[in-house]
Amino acid sequence: NGPVPEQIHAYLSSNWKDLRNLPKDDPALIAKAQDRWYVPDPNKAGDLEKLREKALLKEFDEYRQRKGKFKRGETFRMEAIRAGFKKAWQERDYQTIINVAEKIPNKILEEDPKLLMWYDQAVTRLGGE
Repeated sequence: NGPVPEQIHAYLSSNWKDLRNLPKDDPALIAKAQDRWYVPDPNKAGDLEKLREKALLKEFDEYRQRKGKFKRGETFRMEAIRAGFKKAWQERDYQTIINVAEKIPNKILEEDPKLLMWYDQAVTRLGGE
């Protein structure tokens, strides 16, 4: 997804002769960099966004595994729900969207156009109501 991060690019360039002097968006370099991890650079917005999304998805996973609905006064993060719905939608996991949507108050779901759209589309895709 996008160009190879600087740390991985430097590592691959120094250890594989055939990967030297290639641009960071070269398909061969991207293929070799796939599934390699690196320490994110907190000064780069892209790395920070990935870390933030990972934290939001972890929180969403807690909501997904939760038994029962959120009670009045209980808090949850809308951005975690949005991130989780987005990921579930990309993975065509419509049932997860429906299950989590049923745990949050209807008022909240109806006030957020994106959440409502993902929920309605998930219900439609699964042939529901």
